[in-house]
Amino acid sequence: MVTFNDGLAETAPPSTAVVETDVLIVGSGPAGASAALFLSTLGVSNTMITKYRWTANTPRAHITNQRTMEIFRDLGIEDEVLADATPHHLIGDTVFCTAIAGEEIGRILTWGNHPARHADHELASPSMNCDIPQTYLEPILVRNATMRGTQTRFSTEYLGHTQDSSGVDVRVLDRLTGSEYTIRAKYLLGADGARSAVAADLDLPYEGRMDIAGSMNITFKADLGDLCRHRPSVLYWVIQPGADVGGIGAGLVRMVRPWNEWLIVWGFDIEQGPTEVSEEDARGIVRNLVGDPDLDVEITGISLWGNNEQYATQLQRGRVFCAGDAVHKHPPSNGLGSNTSIQDSYNLAWKLAAVLRGEAGPGLLETYTAERAPVAKQIVVRANRSAREFGALFTALGLDTAETPEQMHARIEERKDATADGAAKRAAVREAMELKNYEFNAHGVEMGQWYDPATSTAVVGDGTARPEPARDLELFYEPSTYPGGRLPHAWVGDRRRKLSTHDLASYTGFTLLTGITGEAWAAAAQKAGEALGVRVDAVVIGPGREVTDLYFDWAELAGVAEDGAVLVRPDKHVGWRSRHLVDDPDGELVRVLGRILSREGEA
Repeated sequence: MVTFNDGLAETAPPSTAVVETDVLIVGSGPAGASAALFLSTLGVSNTMITKYRWTANTPRAHITNQRTMEIFRDLGIEDEVLADATPHHLIGDTVFCTAIAGEEIGRILTWGNHPARHADHELASPSMNCDIPQTYLEPILVRNATMRGTQTRFSTEYLGHTQDSSGVDVRVLDRLTGSEYTIRAKYLLGADGARSAVAADLDLPYEGRMDIAGSMNITFKADLGDLCRHRPSVLYWVIQPGADVGGIGAGLVRMVRPWNEWLIVWGFDIEQGPTEVSEEDARGIVRNLVGDPDLDVEITGISLWGNNEQYATQLQRGRVFCAGDAVHKHPPSNGLGSNTSIQDSYNLAWKLAAVLRGEAGPGLLETYTAERAPVAKQIVVRANRSAREFGALFTALGLDTAETPEQMHARIEERKDATADGAAKRAAVREAMELKNYEFNAHGVEMGQWYDPATSTAVVGDGTARPEPARDLELFYEPSTYPGGRLPHAWVGDRRRKLSTHDLASYTGFTLLTGITGEAWAAAAQKAGEALGVRVDAVVIGPGREVTDLYFDWAELAGVAEDGAVLVRPDKHVGWRSRHLVDDPDGELVRVLGRILSREGEA
């Protein structure tokens, strides 16, 4: 266990280790592998360890939202991900039924596949969402990270750490040889999952609790193309007697690969402890939910897991940070888990790189908790609320008071009655299904993450109030350059190329966007970059320049006048903006960048 003195660990005894690195990452899941990729792309020496011999062996996370796909685009791996993914148009016809081969209760067009919501998605980002199981995504991340410089060590287990004022000594076990050794790092990142040993050693503070319900995954192969390809979806929810996933009352049949690889999520009473499920039991569950007692099924895996409702309120102590499931633990509702994990690392990696290069003061690293802890809370609350919102559908169908399978069947049948009660039940079902948009179409939750200038020093306010939302902020993303928000997407370019505003902003530095009458900002950006020793690229958008506003969308989204400026951080969040050109743009940019980089007062 790690011990602390004034917030830092006691100095470790002299180490005989020969392994040194700038950043040590524990865990090769979405948070860890993406952190390694980001750091290697930024030229930061890093080592990634995992106690396992290879990457994920079960599909687990799968929905990959637009914000994450933008990040993959930024890192140059979007096409690799899409090559192994099920595309946007095949993932959204979410079905509620009594069995895959049984009666439908209804469908919802999800993940932006409704024509109206598809337009929202098209307008919001240069990248579309998709479905890529964790078994396919992790190797892409690990391969690219290793190719770009990460030292990747499998079968290497974290045992503990001590930190001092200049680094962290991490004890690890080589599980092949049984030998222990020490890795000396300047910073440590614990990305080792919901039961993170690094987070436990740090004694991070948490709200909520673990294991509030039990679920099992059953992976299997079976050809369900005739039942599914005409209503393509990732998720088929089965409502029938005995179907109980984590207390929500529905069995889930999830597509892994269309249309012959699948995963079923099935509940068990966690208060009774782990349940024993044989292969024959699993085969019976599959046939029951599919609705075909003679289905040819190959069971490929059975695993148990707990539904959690817990988030960390502090994500770091000293030189040690945690990311991913280590700091936000929740059910898979809304498809937020791996996405938020990758976005945690995207936020942290550029800050670590800036501090390690001497471009930023250590105070920049304190903004990781300030910015990402509220996101951790938001997604844990949203995912658990979405899971509970299934109750409205069961109430609408009258299943919450059904005591026998026969009553349950009868209540489901009542929705067909040509009576006032039947009409009321149909209306209640429609209303309950509409509520599920908060799980399957929460575009604002996915894209609208915002870092508050009042709590993060890496965002500088512009003296105005944050705009009041015109629509529900969870369901709808509202683009804005208000400081702290994600850079809005607009298509720009010239007669030969078409770029997103996101393509203009590099992960390796800051970017200043302005218009023709604001060209003085471009000269100021160069001077400020030279004064502070950081990369600041300036892009003047307008006719006759290298980039023009192709559809005049950027003029609407910029939130500043043509002579104003929008300063974009490496992670594509707006760090600051000025509505107009100021008297001393050189000094203003030095001041703003100095604050963002925790170097206030420097010239």
